[in-house]
Amino acid sequence: MSVTGKVYLIGAGPGDPGLITVKGLECVKKADVIIYDYLANERLLDQRRPDAELVYVGKQGGRHTLPQEEINKLIVQKATEGKIVARLKGGDPFIFGRGGEEAEDLVDSGIPFEVVPGVTAATAVPTYAGIPLTHRDHTASVAFVTGHEDPTKPESKVHWDKISTGIGTLVFFMGMKNLENIVGNLIAHGRNAETPVALIQWGTRTDQRVVTGTLNDIVGKVNDAKLGPPAIIIVGDVVKLRQKLNWYESKPLFGKRVVVTRSRDQASVFAEMLIDRGATTIEFPTIDVVPPASWDELDRAIQGIESYDWIIFTSANAVKFFMERLRGLGKDLRILKGVNICTVGPKTAESLESFGLRADLIPAEFKAEGVLAALGGANIKGKKVLVPRAKKARELIPDKLREQGAEVTVATAYENVRPAADMERVKKMFEERKISAVTFTSSSTVHNFVEILGQKEYIKIIDGVQVACIGPVTAKTAEEYGMKVDIMPKDYTIPALVDAMVEFYKKS
Repeated sequence: MSVTGKVYLIGAGPGDPGLITVKGLECVKKADVIIYDYLANERLLDQRRPDAELVYVGKQGGRHTLPQEEINKLIVQKATEGKIVARLKGGDPFIFGRGGEEAEDLVDSGIPFEVVPGVTAATAVPTYAGIPLTHRDHTASVAFVTGHEDPTKPESKVHWDKISTGIGTLVFFMGMKNLENIVGNLIAHGRNAETPVALIQWGTRTDQRVVTGTLNDIVGKVNDAKLGPPAIIIVGDVVKLRQKLNWYESKPLFGKRVVVTRSRDQASVFAEMLIDRGATTIEFPTIDVVPPASWDELDRAIQGIESYDWIIFTSANAVKFFMERLRGLGKDLRILKGVNICTVGPKTAESLESFGLRADLIPAEFKAEGVLAALGGANIKGKKVLVPRAKKARELIPDKLREQGAEVTVATAYENVRPAADMERVKKMFEERKISAVTFTSSSTVHNFVEILGQKEYIKIIDGVQVACIGPVTAKTAEEYGMKVDIMPKDYTIPALVDAMVEFYKKS
């Protein structure tokens, strides 16, 4: 006897991945299969189970990956196989989302389902454009209308004679291609030609674009701006408030496209900080952090850990892999009793604290020179020091400590490797001058960036692009490759780098 699965029809919100509901995200996390739309932000898919099946069924500009009937059959088929299906739809499933049709097919097929409402584009998109749909001084009524009707149809389902003058604010979905027809019908049925209008493309996303005008001139303005779908059309006096309430596009990095070259597992926090300030991030990991080819060096050090006076962690990765190997050898934190620990930078110290340990020493300067200055007063002569680190790293700390009389063991805890990168897509964006800045958080990210884009091409490709480096060591590497470093924070941390980028663009 086969076991029937269950389907969740989920509204993913209009674009900003933060606008999905808590319940919607929980359903994504537990799904066996995720069937998703063109308008559902793909960053939500990062929350899926590693073994979840992904099926894209997007519809873009009239081009359908699958007709709606086939999508319905696919949902039923996957559920019939006993799977939990997350049907991820842009906006809200029951507001011009064809969720009602999908739900009907599920009922007819005897498939259990739930509908998880989403934040509809009708309200969220104008909100992100600074346009309240209702306002006591302007209107007390609002209507959501399809703009997707075929103008050649003998009879319209839209009652133009009633909505043109009977509703204060009109919100049209999917009306980009029918804009001229919509404007003509509203004017023909009594709406004042000077009524304010706004078209919002990719609303709530960091590449949001807005064109405003009146019914009389909006078609020409939209054509001049080369605005395309997907877009929401707002008609009504409330559009006037955009000039005063435009909060989203006022973010300091709004409209800036920033390339993040950090490793994929570390990029998300950095990207979130940039997105929070309005930037569009392009993740282009030039580095990946993996276990070493051999654990021999680190294993020997851990087996004799009680003989060391100091452990120096120069990165959060060093902490992570050291602790993982400690567990792998069947040991725990008790063996570190009596060993002093030095961490380079607050993030490394934070990583250490997540394992229940506090650093004995955090240098004031977050780089190798700071470590040496801090340890210089610790009477390091004759002390045994362990440095778990990347396979390839600067020798400054070990060499200088040895000069001061310390016995230093360097143990490979992880390796930085070059991952497979979506080079052509990112390269094209550079060539089309769509990139504002590229960020580097280590010398390795610089080296690999140059290797991926090509030794002979990279300088030409990044011409006119701001280069942001986390600190002087990384900046020096970038300069050795002929790059001009435009942005570098005083403190060598990710938050400080983001703040430095904000300050740079405020002044430019």
